[in-house]
Amino acid sequence: MKKTALLNGPLSALIAQLGHGEEICISDAGLPIPETVTRIDLALTRGIPSFLDVLDAISSEMMVEKALVAEELSVNSSALHSAINERINRLETAQGNWISLQTVCHEKFKLRSASCRAVVRTGECTPYANIILTAGVDF
Repeated sequence: MKKTALLNGPLSALIAQLGHGEEICISDAGLPIPETVTRIDLALTRGIPSFLDVLDAISSEMMVEKALVAEELSVNSSALHSAINERINRLETAQGNWISLQTVCHEKFKLRSASCRAVVRTGECTPYANIILTAGVDF
């Protein structure tokens, strides 16, 4: 049995296989996921697992270089936007690198998610609770 935080086999394998610059998306329960993108569906019920719980688990094992959220997040879900910023700041400290946090409109975000290695669907029902993480390297 693994000793690290992330126990989900498909998710752990995905992170282990990521190369520099490849992206994964963590999504709310409603983000449309194209058939061409691998879907790792963790959603059980409304709010379970939460977006932040999944972000914490993934970022505990993934070297993150960049992150992308929808512009609409800061207006429609300001508390979640603040929580994401806080987590990105903590992750920068833990990893010892600067993480670029970028924004695009939600429509462009949805188009961009189609080029991700996978979309990890959560049970989150907060509007615009989505993030694309770009893999970095630890050397």
